[in-house]
Amino acid sequence: MHDEKIYVISYSGYKGDEMPRAFVLHGEMINVIEILNMWIEEIHNNKQRKRFFKVRGSDGYKYNIFCDVKTGDWFLVRR
Repeated sequence: MHDEKIYVISYSGYKGDEMPRAFVLHGEMINVIEILNMWIEEIHNNKQRKRFFKVRGSDGYKYNIFCDVKTGDWFLVRR
């Protein structure tokens, strides 16, 4: 399965977009109620860096989302 690009509203700290606050999935706004975990994955051969967040949404479900640091695009993990 491919990761799905999503629109994320995030808290912007001194480093730019840092923490997801809400995201739109299939036309529905889902607020991030809790960040359960976060981590960074790096692929050195193509210098790709992703910031992952496991979150609990206002709909009661848990989601894994990530930001591609290079492009600033956000994705829902579909694995």
